[in-house]
Amino acid sequence: MSGKIVGIVILVSALIAGAALYYLQIYGFYHEVPEPKVELVSLTSQEPEEIAADNLQAIDADSSPIRFRACFTHDISLAMATETYEMTNHTDPRNAPGWFDCFDAPAIGAEIEAGTALTFLGGKNVHYGVDRIVALTDDGRGYIWHELNDCGEKSYDGTVVGEACPERPAN
Repeated sequence: MSGKIVGIVILVSALIAGAALYYLQIYGFYHEVPEPKVELVSLTSQEPEEIAADNLQAIDADSSPIRFRACFTHDISLAMATETYEMTNHTDPRNAPGWFDCFDAPAIGAEIEAGTALTFLGGKNVHYGVDRIVALTDDGRGYIWHELNDCGEKSYDGTVVGEACPERPAN
């Protein structure tokens, strides 16, 4: 009899812990970004410049610098964007939580692969070792996510960071 009770207690504890972990990963840490803006790095100044964006929705989490996701609409032609802003080769957007339904990473990736969307640098080192990537589609939709840059990949995997990387900020 006591073995059944111990087994039930362990099973119930595991279910509660699993449900809490699921909730925290999918919902708990995310928050809406107040007053988000869309920026692209200019080819001439190498500085981020704000672009006009409508219907901007953005989420982020303090638990990780690569959890930022955003969706928006724009009226910039891809031809003009390629001549004005710095392009990047990050073509694999990170998945967003299922409840943030405007950001469908596989569909965005397919558009980038098909050439109907292009990726641009939205900001270098928005967090240490993390760049902001902006994808613009030819039909006026846009998406933003964060991606580790070379310094971030080296820093977070334990590889010695070279002189080209900035100093990691102290907390």
